[in-house]
Parts: sequence; C-alpha cells; structure tokens
Amino acid sequence: MPSGTRYDHLGRTPWHRWWRPVLGTVVLAVAYLAIGVLVITAGAVVAGIVGVPVVMAEERLFGDPVFELAVTLLSIALVLPVVFGVAWLIQRRRPGTLSSVLGRLRWGWLLMCSGVALVSLILGQLAMMAAFGLTGEGFTGMFGWVGWERFLPALVMILVLVPFQAAAEEYLFRGWLLQAFGTFFTTPWPGIVIGAAAFTSLHAYTDWGILDVFSFGALMGWLAVRTGGLEAPIALHVLNNIVSFLPSAASGDLGDALRQGSVPWQAVAGTAVQLVVFAVGVVIIAQKRAIPTLSR
Repeated sequence: MPSGTRYDHLGRTPWHRWWRPVLGTVVLAVAYLAIGVLVITAGAVVAGIVGVPVVMAEERLFGDPVFELAVTLLSIALVLPVVFGVAWLIQRRRPGTLSSVLGRLRWGWLLMCSGVALVSLILGQLAMMAAFGLTGEGFTGMFGWVGWERFLPALVMILVLVPFQAAAEEYLFRGWLLQAFGTFFTTPWPGIVIGAAAFTSLHAYTDWGILDVFSFGALMGWLAVRTGGLEAPIALHVLNNIVSFLPSAASGDLGDALRQGSVPWQAVAGTAVQLVVFAVGVVIIAQKRAIPTLSR
C-alpha cells in the first residue's frame, strides 16, 4: 500500500477497479445471511442431539439461553474470516489492511484502548444511574446470583465468543464498509454514516435505542479514521458486550439480555458520557503516543 494513505483509503490499491468493492459488499451481505442460517440450522441439529429444546419462536430460538447466545454469537463471529477472504480474493490486498494503516492489528494500542474503554464504561454507568436517580425513576440492576454451576458455562462462552463476535462486526461495518466507500469518496463520512446505519439496522432496538446504537457506530467509524485502525472500536465494542451479558448471566436472566427493544433516555445519557470520555481519552493518548494514522 502507498505510504501516507489514510485508513479509509487503504482499498485504493493498484488493482482497484470500481466493481471490486461493490462485488465484495454483495458477497459479504449474502455471506452474512447464509452463515446465520447455516449456524442456526446446525445449532438446531446439535440441540436435538444434546437435548436442548428447540423453540424457534419470534423471540426465542432455543430453550437454553446459554446455548442460544452461543449460537447467536457464533453466527456473527464466523463472518470474520469471510471479510478477510473477500479483501484478499476480490480486492487483491492484504487482509491486514482492514486492521490498521500498518497492515496489522496493533496489540499494544488495543490494550491501551481497552483501559480507556473500562474507565469510560464505569463513568457511563454512573452517569446513567445518576440520570435515573435525578428523574425519580427506578433503576433495576441485575445483581442476583445463579450459582457457579450455571454461571461458569455462560462466563466461559461469553469470554471466548464475544471478542470474535464484536471484532467481526467492527471489521465488517467499520473496516470493510468504511474502506469500500473510501475507494469512491475523498471524505470518510459517507462510509461512517452508512456503516453506522447498516450496523443499526441489524439491531432490533426502538426509539432511543436507535440513537444509542447509531451514535456508537458513527463514533467508532470516526475513531477508526482518526486513529488509523480498528483497535479503539474493537476495544470498546468487546467490553460493552461482555458487560452487557455478564450481569444477566450471573443473575440467571441471560435470556433477557438477548431481547432488544425500547431503551430509556437515561440509558442513552449514560452512553453519551461513555462515548465522549472514550473518544477524548483515545484521541489524547493517540496524540501523545504518536499512534500512526497514515500508512508507512
């Protein structure tokens, strides 16, 4: 890749033709749907073998919420190698260019971003609880304990699969789409906005939840360009998802964590604090550490 190239322009290789990102996007859309169907079908077969009830209702797929979450996460995580394959086979470029301007994932920078993500998450949760308190509305957290026998399998499954699921979504919506649109536009904003909209459309949230998810997606797209890679988006996305699932798993209400819908505005206020703290922290540290934002 030419030196001095911005992250969203890394798809502009000597082999670039207008049809390559278009074909790649179509292939990924079809693969996303196909992998979801195949994994759910395979999950139903496995469920029948191990004795897990197969529900296949509108809100539930399986009678065991741990099994259902594993199938759901796996159906997304398996898209990750397909994204790499499409970049390599269709765009004729190194899959590592989806990771960063250095052509690889910068693990040290990812670790630093994870620390900032943890701080921002704590402050966001405190802001959300304060918003609930100030408005006089109750906030019910999940502080129950289901016991180690039921919690441990969920814990292992979440810690193993969530990083791959969250990374797959980042590589697809903030990696591939951002760089696909970057082959046509000088500004990164069409890719940022459309990537965030596509990301939001695959969630079933309503009202304030739509703003919540879209804001997250848009900011992650901006940070990918601003920091030259996907490390910051992956760090926050992984931590967010783990923290979303673990309290429910600990209280035995993991099935509730799978349901999406209405989100109170107080929760969005907490998300706003979290995103602002994270973005400011990441940008400041990136500047002080001289994190590369252009290819070398």
